[in-house]
Amino acid sequence: MEVVEEFGFEVIWKWLLRAFKMNLYIGREASKLWKRFCAEISTEISLLIENWKYLLGGLIFQYIHGVAAHGVHYIHRPGPILQDVGFFLLPELGQDKAYLSETLFTFIFLSFVAWSFHPFILKSKKVYTVLLWCRVLAFLVACQILRILTFYSTQLPGPNYHCREGSRLATLPPPDNAYEVLLMNFRGVLYGCGDLIFSSHMIFTLVFVRSYQKYGTQRFIKHLAWLFAVIQSLLIIASRKHYTVDVVVAWYTVNLVVFFVDKNLPELPDRTNGAALLPLSTKERDAKSRDESHKLLNGNSVDPTDRRQRTQVNGKIPEDGNAVHVNTTP
Repeated sequence: MEVVEEFGFEVIWKWLLRAFKMNLYIGREASKLWKRFCAEISTEISLLIENWKYLLGGLIFQYIHGVAAHGVHYIHRPGPILQDVGFFLLPELGQDKAYLSETLFTFIFLSFVAWSFHPFILKSKKVYTVLLWCRVLAFLVACQILRILTFYSTQLPGPNYHCREGSRLATLPPPDNAYEVLLMNFRGVLYGCGDLIFSSHMIFTLVFVRSYQKYGTQRFIKHLAWLFAVIQSLLIIASRKHYTVDVVVAWYTVNLVVFFVDKNLPELPDRTNGAALLPLSTKERDAKSRDESHKLLNGNSVDPTDRRQRTQVNGKIPEDGNAVHVNTTP
């Protein structure tokens, strides 16, 4: 009986000890996690303080773009739907299924926003949120400037149901004052007409997809994003929200704009490469110092970009990497 009690006590004691060690481990890891989270937040705030003007400018231009799209509705004139290859090839979804394209677009939009703001503690995230959105807004603004110039140059009769002949929403009466144009309402955003070439939905979709293509880490999601972009294009045409030309022009215009704008912007720092903007912990600093000392002892440059071969001659390493023959004969 005493042996059984002793054995039972030993089991309970080991279980409590294991639980205590587990709590210590969880507490230690939670502390590291919290420190990293605070460091990330601090870095993002610093970047926001440095770049808030670019973000604010990009957001203000989203409003300007909305006002421009609302303004062109006043000069829109409904007419017969133009001949369109996409309309001939794709069956019309109808008003009861027109929501499908908006549903997919909302999913793409929210997915990208969620990815860009996903927890900073994950090391799989390659870029900083503030810098990423500065870049995304630069792409959007450049594309939207071209879009405004295009749809004000030529107004096509809208193919959407509320823009066709006989619809009371197809035209707007002249505004009584400037506030009617500047103060947009939700209904005006949803039921706009005249802002056709080229598709605003495809601008956002392609900018988001290209951004994830470059800065995302999951290959499957990259392929899926491009598939969604193609499906989004087909749904826009099938729901008769745009002509096929609006979608086709968006595909090559947005990709070219993103390519050239991205080429002229500085490259974003990679968080996964030592988290260049994050303060290093004591352990990380010690490890980095040991690594640099090891490289120096082996005759390698501390700079990882400097890969020139070093040849030791008489205990010395020439800087140009070429062996120097020293004649020791008197």
